[in-house]
Amino acid sequence: MLAALLDLDLVIRDGDDHAFYARFNQIESIKELVIAYQRRMLVACGVIKPFTATAAEVKRMFVRPDYKKQSIAAKALSGLENWATELGFSLCVLETGKKRPEAIGLYQKAYYRITDNYEQYIGIDNSVYMNKPLIVKP
Repeated sequence: MLAALLDLDLVIRDGDDHAFYARFNQIESIKELVIAYQRRMLVACGVIKPFTATAAEVKRMFVRPDYKKQSIAAKALSGLENWATELGFSLCVLETGKKRPEAIGLYQKAYYRITDNYEQYIGIDNSVYMNKPLIVKP
């Protein structure tokens, strides 16, 4: 359900570029999923997947529009980062778009920094690549 709402939002924001981005957002084999409920309503989600041996990629972050500005996305992101650390990753990476300023703001508040685009997003003007070193507990 949330994935369908996220995809609809992305179709609107990405316009003609949506088909390009959709190829990289398949989650069938992803095992690490965080979901958030409020009063039994599913309101937010996010996933991580291995990107490299040391980096996890944050994907598919979404909060229902009427539940935004309640710190739900920040809590979901923190949960994903903690999970990534537990799995032994020392870095989180992600790609978002320039047409998602609220997402960029969320990630910057969580200490992600903008860096050069990676792999399939190299040369894509709308893409914003960010990463954050994770504190690995001994």
